Amino acid sequence: MISTAENILPDKNECANSLTNVMDALYVLNGKWKLPLILSLVQSSKRFNEIQHELRGISPKVLANELKDLELNDFIRRQVYPTRPVSIIYEVTEYSKTLREVMRTLSEWGWQHREKIKDSMRQEKGEVFG
Repeated sequence: MISTAENILPDKNECANSLTNVMDALYVLNGKWKLPLILSLVQSSKRFNEIQHELRGISPKVLANELKDLELNDFIRRQVYPTRPVSIIYEVTEYSKTLREVMRTLSEWGWQHREKIKDSMRQEKGEVFG
């Protein structure tokens, strides 16, 4: 590693490994809906329509595909109950809880970024009208 006054920079191998790891993570969690979907189901198990209602803007087709991908990667489980009509409930698995720290960090970063953009917009308005 290369050390600077403020931080430690990774060497070429560490960068390559990190890149591979990040690409693997993004491959599994790609798209705009996967993490919000998991967050929705962490709150409580839900039926398809409940999820769609909570995640405004997601189409039924996209939701169905995202649920299949998340189930394939063991983040959620689809439970079918033999009621009339059949009840299908989606719930998170233990494996999805491994994303807790990732989601917390993304949430903090998202808040900071939103505040940064708001500040930039305020400054721009101040320069235009100041």
